[in-house]
Amino acid sequence: MEFSFDEKDFASCCGSTKFAKEMASASPFRSFQDAVSVAKGVWFNSVDVNGWLQAFSAHPQIGQTHAPSVASEASAQGIRKWILCNKMWSKGEQSTALATATGSSLQELSEWNARYREKFGFVFLICAAGRSTDEILAELKRRYTNRPIVEFEIAAQEQMKITELRLAKLFSSRENISSSVDKYSAAKKAEEDRISIIGGHVTAASEISTAKLIHHPARTRPPITTHVLDVSQGSPAAGIEVLLEVWRGTQSRPTFGASGGGSWVFQGSSTTDLDGRSGQLLSIVDDVNPGIYRISFNTGKYIPNGFFPYVSLVFEIKESQKREHFHVPLLLSPFSFSTYRGS
Repeated sequence: MEFSFDEKDFASCCGSTKFAKEMASASPFRSFQDAVSVAKGVWFNSVDVNGWLQAFSAHPQIGQTHAPSVASEASAQGIRKWILCNKMWSKGEQSTALATATGSSLQELSEWNARYREKFGFVFLICAAGRSTDEILAELKRRYTNRPIVEFEIAAQEQMKITELRLAKLFSSRENISSSVDKYSAAKKAEEDRISIIGGHVTAASEISTAKLIHHPARTRPPITTHVLDVSQGSPAAGIEVLLEVWRGTQSRPTFGASGGGSWVFQGSSTTDLDGRSGQLLSIVDDVNPGIYRISFNTGKYIPNGFFPYVSLVFEIKESQKREHFHVPLLLSPFSFSTYRGS
């Protein structure tokens, strides 16, 4: 059985016009998993920066009044009204949100959201489950310290999580739903609800229990990925050669300041595209081999007059992490670079 949807359907899942058009063009889909796989490819590889911002801006923001007392009351009423109207929330989640949405906490949340938007230029997006207003506020404050380019990537990841769950609702709304969605629901049964919080506006995503995850869905992308952002230009870095290697030898890991006992073994290579993303560096496998990995970037070719002829990022994947995803980006300028572990 195939599932066919139009642009409006996909626009209800993600506010990016390009995302909706490309998903509609790819329709029909054989299964829900097939649609999610395509959606991730479209969102991370086809939708540009403007499309990401368009999707972010599609989320409503509340509490935009001048008088503090009015803002607090408007925020509280907005959240309560939405929670009571949304049938996707369980009674437990409703009680948690309602019990913790005090006037003072919502006032502070509204103020911090305004700071966040002033710094980053877009609304605050987060995934949460049964979290109190104070917990949400704490996360907002923590992410506020991020550099804009890092926070932009995090927000895009959060948007994709929200989109994935809205796609699940879209598929489940059709009659004679395929077994693929049933399997997905079972796999997600023990996973946290994903909720979009935009400046104090709580957006529930699905009714799933908060028990520990006991099932790992199959991967839809390689276990190790990367991208490069040119922070000096404020844009993706295209055309950078990327090399992935793993340490192999009598020593389980390379020793700092010493040589011998092993060598770096080639795993894959690629070149960053117009969005700064590398191609496939590893095969798509459920379990990645634990070990020490190194991603190297030919930065000297990209910035001939820069300080770094090349940059290598070394990281470890442990036995307990072999089913996790490792996104290791490079934030580059002519005289500095940094990285972090993404998702």
